[in-house]
Amino acid sequence: MLGSTHGTFTTDLRARVVACGEPPTTAVHGVTAVAGDRDVSGRPLYAPVPDLDRFFRPESVAVVGASDTEGRPNTGITRQLLAWAERVGARLVPVHPTRTSVFGIDCVPSVGALTEPVDLAVLLVADPLPVVEELAATKVRFAVAFASGFAETGAAGAAAQERLAAAVRRSGLRLLGPNTNLNAFERFREDLEGPAVALITQSGHQGRPVFTLQELGVRLSHWAPTGNEADLETADFLSYFAGRPEVGAIACYVEGLKDGRSFLLAADRAARHGVPVVAVKVGRTETGARTAASHTGKLTGADQVVDAAMRQFGVIRVDGLDQLQDTATLLARARRPVAEGVVVYSISGGTGAHFADLATAAGLDLPALPQAKQDELHQWIPEYLDVANPVDNGGHPVGDWRGRKIIDAILADPSVGVLICPITGPFPPMSDRLAQDLVDAAEATDKLVCVVWGSPVGTEDAYRTTLLGSSRVATFRTFSNCIGAVKAYLDHHRFTTGYRSPFDEAPRTPSPSLRKAQALMRPGRRLSEHAAKQLLRAYGIRVPREQLVTSAAAAVRAAGLVGYPVVMKASGTQLAHKTELGLVKVGLTSASQVRDAYRELTDIARFESVDLDGILVCQMVGRGVEMVVGVTHDELFGPTVTVGLGGILVEVLNDTAVRVPPFGEREARSMLAELRGRALLDGVRGAPPADVDALVEVVLRVQRMALELDGDLAELDINPLMVLPRGQGAVALDALAVCR
Repeated sequence: MLGSTHGTFTTDLRARVVACGEPPTTAVHGVTAVAGDRDVSGRPLYAPVPDLDRFFRPESVAVVGASDTEGRPNTGITRQLLAWAERVGARLVPVHPTRTSVFGIDCVPSVGALTEPVDLAVLLVADPLPVVEELAATKVRFAVAFASGFAETGAAGAAAQERLAAAVRRSGLRLLGPNTNLNAFERFREDLEGPAVALITQSGHQGRPVFTLQELGVRLSHWAPTGNEADLETADFLSYFAGRPEVGAIACYVEGLKDGRSFLLAADRAARHGVPVVAVKVGRTETGARTAASHTGKLTGADQVVDAAMRQFGVIRVDGLDQLQDTATLLARARRPVAEGVVVYSISGGTGAHFADLATAAGLDLPALPQAKQDELHQWIPEYLDVANPVDNGGHPVGDWRGRKIIDAILADPSVGVLICPITGPFPPMSDRLAQDLVDAAEATDKLVCVVWGSPVGTEDAYRTTLLGSSRVATFRTFSNCIGAVKAYLDHHRFTTGYRSPFDEAPRTPSPSLRKAQALMRPGRRLSEHAAKQLLRAYGIRVPREQLVTSAAAAVRAAGLVGYPVVMKASGTQLAHKTELGLVKVGLTSASQVRDAYRELTDIARFESVDLDGILVCQMVGRGVEMVVGVTHDELFGPTVTVGLGGILVEVLNDTAVRVPPFGEREARSMLAELRGRALLDGVRGAPPADVDALVEVVLRVQRMALELDGDLAELDINPLMVLPRGQGAVALDALAVCR
């Protein structure tokens, strides 16, 4: 776990807003609304920012259902709210229909009887709906509903929650909850300095480990327990915290996203401000709920989309609450890296080798130190020990003046940005001296110094006092958490350096292709291959020369026009996968073969009771790399674009990458880099390199189609997309489209 913030393990937070900035904003109903921009489908391109200052620091608080009767749950809550109101300087007004006072404070009988403006109303009632309706006339800005029994209980509860949400929308106030708790009103330590971690959780209990970081000296600034999110949601607090000058990182525990687009807009705002977001998002397993005709629909699981969307917008996803603690704390407090090289320094060759293996496998760069630097280190370390990286000092030098010399020499190398020292167990007095040397060296450098204290006891003075007492050393308890946090730290700063928002890539006006494409759409129906290819052609995606025919004679004439050899395929709206039914004939080189193929294809179609709109006579395209590019509709994020290895084995290989539009060329190329079979595009076993530029162009045109036809296109599947040798382009050999 990372050490305390008694000092300046930080950078100037206000200076972290990146050069691209944000558009001008205006305040509307307590929400900072962006002036202008929407994309081609009418969706906003910038996050609205609720003005939550008066939620976290109200001047006045009304407690509806306040009590001072011992033994009642409302009494404990009222007592805690009284203490919190005193800490933040707020006036508390108890509201109760039958009491004249609560804890010696005069009561008012109802919300309607409030005579002064109230910033926050806390509702300690079983049914908050009537109170919310009363609040509409009082101009209360915020309310908190603790009551449970809503969407978490099933259909009836969900209906009750929707009624509550509708009342909130009519009232003009903003509601936290229902099914939330008192976490927003906890006691936050005010004696800690430096950048803080802001916490957002849907489950209050899951936020406890992060909140208790304060006991190790880590500053916490806010805690937003969002509960069922009938109104205020994770995205609202994310947007707000991203602009707070004291917030160094945002830690989130997310059970379900209310709206994927809102979350990504908020994450984009955080990235624009350079504020790291670390999230535990539960639900990594397949939902199994998707029923899709296309390959891409079957390949792209809900969690794969969540994972890709978070990475696309710089959200660091972790699995455990311990990882959430360590990663958020390091990112909040560490200065921007001056180099990306990581050096592992240990007193044991085995420890160093083990750690180096894990770090390298995780993608950290462990550069070999220059020979001159190794020679320098051998002044203090025996010649027979390896000091290239990891650096093994053999143990004895840490016990005297040589220990500090070694650390300083490593940190002085310009390729080194991070020094990690795993101490697998205490061995005083040498470990005490080593810990102190690391702390002293960290105070004298702008580079990151990390220590892994491996003792399971954790009561040692070197750990509790020296390491945790340091504002400059990042201290962890496990190898994996240290490696994960350091990688997230380097990745985050690489991501935000010159950050260009994906939303800046979004088209604002329709393309000329849209009108042509809309004329081809058939609501609620699947398009035939021929119609789907016309849709691709409308967006400038190359398809083979082909003709749709309804007789053998016409097929022969078409083959002459297209040019032998040809491919013949059945075409119809109900044909998702033709190969399995024998409805594709390849490599036909003569009129007789074409006539025979026509008869065979129509015979099979009649036998299989397949309705045809005709037979396609297609140009036969040369060999290349078979890819799949497609569009599916995700219930959270809307249209998503998938690219992967295609052909008949697409569902077996399941080698795909997915992104949420909008995105640009860099992201399209990043998708290809994620594929396990990426080397096929570079040319293997004598094959020429594929036309990757043409493939990227197809991906970008498909994502433009996904954006513009968001309300019309449910699925699109181009498989195979034949990517020809470099300079020859890419051709969509088959396509499937399903209209919404």
